Amino acid sequence: MRQARALPLSRRGLLTAGGALGLGALVTACGDKGASGSGDDGGGSWSFTDDREKKITLDGRPQHIVAYIAAAAALYDFGIEKQITGVFGPTTLKNGKPDVQAGDFPVDQATSLGNTWGQFNVEKYASLSPDLLITNMYDPGALFYIPDDSKKKILSLAPSAAISTGRISMLEPIKRYAALAEALGADPKAKKVTDAKARFEKAAETLRKTVKSHKIKVMACSASADLFYVSNPKINADLIYFSELGVDFVVPEKPDKGGYFESLSWENADKYDADVLFLDNRTATLQPGALTSKPTWSKLAAVKAGQIAPWSSEPRFSYAGAAPLVESLTKAIQDAKKVS
Repeated sequence: MRQARALPLSRRGLLTAGGALGLGALVTACGDKGASGSGDDGGGSWSFTDDREKKITLDGRPQHIVAYIAAAAALYDFGIEKQITGVFGPTTLKNGKPDVQAGDFPVDQATSLGNTWGQFNVEKYASLSPDLLITNMYDPGALFYIPDDSKKKILSLAPSAAISTGRISMLEPIKRYAALAEALGADPKAKKVTDAKARFEKAAETLRKTVKSHKIKVMACSASADLFYVSNPKINADLIYFSELGVDFVVPEKPDKGGYFESLSWENADKYDADVLFLDNRTATLQPGALTSKPTWSKLAAVKAGQIAPWSSEPRFSYAGAAPLVESLTKAIQDAKKVS
């Protein structure tokens, strides 16, 4: 979720202490971008224009890439398997297993520069001799998970590429990561990629048909110790796409600054009615088992009916990453009964 200054109103709060889901305005530059890649051996020149409209030009194709973990996971799905030598962001859990945001990326093959918000080991980053830094961008010009206090030093060590991932339909960043992966040398016609795309397209069509016959109200939400957040389906990339397919989401009446969510005290968590709760499943948020002590939570109709579906609120922007999300939401809607 993003790099705003005010903790109570930004993704930073949720990532650190279960604060908020807000995102700032985004540069929506997902049209025809110039991108060219060099040969597999890295010879020749290489260039790519990112979503800041910034053209990155190198002497050869990047061979030592450091990426935000969700970006690394998306690129891995598109076939970039060996060039990513470093990652940052929520990569592993306390028990050493991969964080949900790591997707299928083999976390043991890359050096971690920091697992939580604010952590980015600059010295270790420099030791990797990075050719390119890649991350998501939720606010104009703000590179996600790059700490403000060390940003200048970090960006001086290697060129950076940012992909817009908010206020636009999820399809757009998926296409952009596909384009970046191809520029980095991945084969867009590889069976792994085409199979994932076919699965995604099938899942999308199934969801489109399902919502026509199942009139179910869904509320995308996130929980922290102090607040309950109702997410805005007009702002979050995945919710925008699901809405385009016809999913009927609760739309918060009074979104907080940035427009991405409405934060409610637990006393008012029953402000909106819904048949299904699409609950943020990231490790920084509270899950159903930790919410039983909240009286209002237990009174929600969807909770009483056991109609809670996990929501990857920071999706993996690849066909392989998105297909299971579409399928999961479809099943939740298919299995749900009207309770609101």
